Amino acid sequence: MFAVLYWRMEHQVVDLLLAGLRASGEPTRLRILALLAQGELSVSELIRILGQSQPRVSRHLKLLCDAGLVIRLPEGTSVFYRLVDGGALGSLACAITKLLPRDDAMLQLDNSRLNEARQERTRLAAEYFSKNAAQWDKIRSLHVSEAAVEAAATEMLGQRPVAHALDLGTGTGRILLLLAGLAEKATGIDFNREMLAIARANLEAAALSNFHVRQAEVQNLPLPDKSVDLVTVHQVLHYLDNPGAALREAARVLQPNGRILIVDFAPHGIEELRDSHAHRRLGFSEKEVGAWCAAAGLSMVEVRHLPPESPQGLTVSIWLAQHIGRAWPARSGIAETGENHL
Repeated sequence: MFAVLYWRMEHQVVDLLLAGLRASGEPTRLRILALLAQGELSVSELIRILGQSQPRVSRHLKLLCDAGLVIRLPEGTSVFYRLVDGGALGSLACAITKLLPRDDAMLQLDNSRLNEARQERTRLAAEYFSKNAAQWDKIRSLHVSEAAVEAAATEMLGQRPVAHALDLGTGTGRILLLLAGLAEKATGIDFNREMLAIARANLEAAALSNFHVRQAEVQNLPLPDKSVDLVTVHQVLHYLDNPGAALREAARVLQPNGRILIVDFAPHGIEELRDSHAHRRLGFSEKEVGAWCAAAGLSMVEVRHLPPESPQGLTVSIWLAQHIGRAWPARSGIAETGENHL
């Protein structure tokens, strides 16, 4: 009986892999897989990069989704796509993209267009953050009470001592101030200089000499492996191209049993936030963040959903996860001391 079941399972996997190979066996679909290997993209972005019509690109994406190589993520009027994570099909997608020749002229052109699209998004986001740096805390409270969020986050963290905390996308340093009574030392990371200037002023005013901020990207942290025991990611993920990669990078710098606290919006459909407030994603489901955490070697401890105070408001979700001790390869170019002055 068990032998028959095992035989059936083996053949099911083979059938899945064959379907995946058939779906990927076309030049445009190989180009799509190569692009999605670098992060999730919207249909409109893929159309611009590939230089093909919307119906044609959508047809290729449907075939890849039907084969299980690509995941479709509808968000309001937009749809994002990314490679499947894990399992036999995830391994197949990864293997296919690694085999593609780096010197192929078409793939190089695609990468060039992808970089242009990313640079444009980065430029628009930087302009937005610079313009709104002085009123950032007010903007972040447009749809939810920050006091309620901070109270819930503080309660979830409890009184467990924190030797070194790291706040990703620290903005004006508000979360660093919140951690003042819990952490002995803290570092805030942000890429925007205007934000960092305000954060430094706020830390000086609070006389927090062991709290510092540094300019860096959240997906390329200037810190060594296992160097912090708490990471906070407050209303940051919805601005990122690849939130899962940011969480993997956060897990890299976490000590064994270290924790990560994520605050972001639950799924919503307010498209205006994309254009008016530079939001890349319209919130995240509990399942989606849980999958990213699991892939990063993090075990979910607690999840809370804070309802809005008005019908027009947004629900805020808070995830608390803990590192389960997975060994991550050390990243080259980072000194053991963690010193990398910017």
